[in-house]
Amino acid sequence: MTSGGRWVVAIVDDDPAVRDSTRFLLESQDFAVQTYQSGADFLKEEPDSACLIIDYHMPGLDAFELVFELRKRGSHVPIILITASTDPVVKRRAAQVGIKRVLEKPVSSEVLLGATRESFDNDSSP
Repeated sequence: MTSGGRWVVAIVDDDPAVRDSTRFLLESQDFAVQTYQSGADFLKEEPDSACLIIDYHMPGLDAFELVFELRKRGSHVPIILITASTDPVVKRRAAQVGIKRVLEKPVSSEVLLGATRESFDNDSSP
């Protein structure tokens, strides 16, 4: 969950520009970051992350399929879902699978950092 005393955040997004900019933002705030271009890549590696930031719409496994598989494997990692969709069904489905934060694109740096920090509030590590 931590690497060198820093929180480990995994980012799953099929857009390399989003992965890179999110990585840069989080690393500038002293988070350790791992990135994955797909849900399948993330599941293959199964990193020990303290927080997961995922895009809703991705080829292959979408966000909900990824979360369903994680929960099936017993993972309760906090998840932040990022979506361009304003459909209330997305937020309801997110709540049903245990996603507590749904952020609509475009997401400001402050909002994303706040949601990421908030995901650690229940953990007493770093």
